[in-house]
This record gives sequence, structure tokens and C-alpha cells, in this order.
Amino acid sequence: MSQEATLLHCYNRGCGKKFDPNDNKEGDCIYHPGHPVFHDAYKGWSCCNKKCTDFTEFLNIKGCAKSCHSNIKPIEPEKPIIDKSKSNEIIEVIAQPLINEPILERPPFDTPQMTLTPNVSPNLLEQIKGLISNVSKSTFDTKIQIGQSCKNNSCKATYNGPASENEICNHHPGTPIFHEGMKYWSCCQKKTTDFSTFLEQPGCTQGKHIWISKNTDKKVKCRMDWHQTGSFVVVSIYAKKYQPDQSFIKLNPIRLSVDLFFIEENSRYNLDIELRGIVDVTQSSVNMLPTKVEIKLKKAESGSWAKLDFPRKNEEETEENNQNNENISNIEIDAVDLSDL
Repeated sequence: MSQEATLLHCYNRGCGKKFDPNDNKEGDCIYHPGHPVFHDAYKGWSCCNKKCTDFTEFLNIKGCAKSCHSNIKPIEPEKPIIDKSKSNEIIEVIAQPLINEPILERPPFDTPQMTLTPNVSPNLLEQIKGLISNVSKSTFDTKIQIGQSCKNNSCKATYNGPASENEICNHHPGTPIFHEGMKYWSCCQKKTTDFSTFLEQPGCTQGKHIWISKNTDKKVKCRMDWHQTGSFVVVSIYAKKYQPDQSFIKLNPIRLSVDLFFIEENSRYNLDIELRGIVDVTQSSVNMLPTKVEIKLKKAESGSWAKLDFPRKNEEETEENNQNNENISNIEIDAVDLSDL
């Protein structure tokens, strides 16, 4: 009989390894003595404080106790006995209003947004570690010419030699927004009605110059899904290999803005919607995971949302805004190239 045939399966929760019953010492098995707990989109174990929202990460949570391996299956809790004699009994349910409290007044769409600080998964950082170094190295594969303009939005600097690499780049990392006659960047709240003034707005973020265009204005599509509980609305954007420190999620009580930067494609995903209900920004949160971005919105009032967002006021305004967004992409490039005029 082969050695593999003599191995037994360990049924301790969180272990699942095979072991030799003749070589089974104390401490060989790392497991969870408790039971799995699923509550309000979180997954964890009753025996420790480790919890997460992603099911794959839940399965990989390391055990919190040590013992010998065991081939005995844990005793499952008894299931309640169902009385089938009452299967035909009619139960009358009286529907109650979903909202028992006064409806909150909706604030303006352009109320200043707060940038949510994300909880970044260590697995995501490990996933993109090699990609970041490769992208940084490829940035200088093409020779930079003297007089080359910085490609960051609203930066007017030009390349004058190696010393230019140490300069601070003031730019806008976000996208242009046109709403109800106002023009501004998604990354800050400097609003204007004049297009020329909008183009001359100084950047709100400091960073490094980008002399070689990497086509970061390209847009990608990501699958988005959402679900809700009594207290929260959870928005999931399924994405891989995005860079957390160049991505941001902004929120006001009725507006959600998402900007994700994808390293390999050198492109971005953008979402800017008016939420169906009102949220409590201070109690909302973001988890950046290897396979998705999970945005947990705290409902400011009780009730169920029929949909996630409101459509724009009319189709003409939406089409006009889309056209303006396309035009600004071209104008941004022209404005940078002609900054020395």
C-alpha cells in the first residue's frame, strides 16, 4: 500500500490537510475551533476577530488555534424540526411602509464630495508589485526631447533637461465634469461657468511630471453590481491590477464618483452617478480587493432602494455632456501643447 493511501483527511475547520495518523503531533494542525459567521456582507469565524467581505479571502483566513489533526467530522448543529401538518396553513402578512421616518431633503448634486480612504488588501499590493516597477522602467524607454510638454492635466511645464525630473508637477488627476452649466474637475471643487477659466485652473494635486504620453485618457469598461441590506447599499466594481494610490472614490450624500487607474492598460475607469437614496458619508467605506472595489454606502434613512441611481435629467443633457467630455480630452492635449504661446 502506498504512503498516499495511508494518509487521512483532517476535518478540523480551516485545515483540510491530509496527515499520517502515525505521525500526528500537537501543533501540526492550525484550525478554527469556532464556526463560520456571515453577517451584513462580512464573513469571519466565531473564534477570532478576523473578518472580510471577499469569500476567497475568507477561505484563506489562517486558523487561530493549534492541535493535532483529526479525522472525525465536527458535529453539525441540529436543524429545527418542521411540522408538516401545518404546511397548508395560510399566514396573513400585513405589509408595513418601508419608510417610517420623515424623508430627508436631498442636497444639491454638486455638494462638495469627500474622498473616502480605502482599506487596501495586502494581496492586491502583492499582485501589482511587479507591474509598478515594469511601468516605471518603461516610462523612460523613449528619449525625452527638450521642450517636451508634461502630459498631466493642466500642467504647463516643459522638459529642460534632467533637472526637470525634480520639479513638482501641479495637475488634476481627475476627469472634467460639465453639469448644469458649471465646469470643474472631479478631483476638486473649483467651479466656473467660463470655459477658458476652467482650462486655466491650477492643478489641485502635486506629483511627478509625465513627459511621455501613456494614453492614460483611454477608458475601460468594468462590470458593476450592487446589493442592499437594511442599513447599507454595497456597490461592487469588478476590476483587477488597478493601482490604489492613483485611484480614488469620492462621495457626497447623493453622488458617487469613482476613478480607477489600470496599470497594464494605462487606462482609467470612471463612474459618476446620482444615487437613488441618501447616504451617510462619514459611515461609508471602501475596500480595494484583488478582484474588485467594494463600496459600502450607509443609508441615511431606512427603506429599500428600487434602483441604485437616477438617470440624468434628460437624454439631450446626457448626450451633450458626453460630447463635451470627448471635446475636452482633445482640448486638454492642445492646451498643453500650446501652453508656450
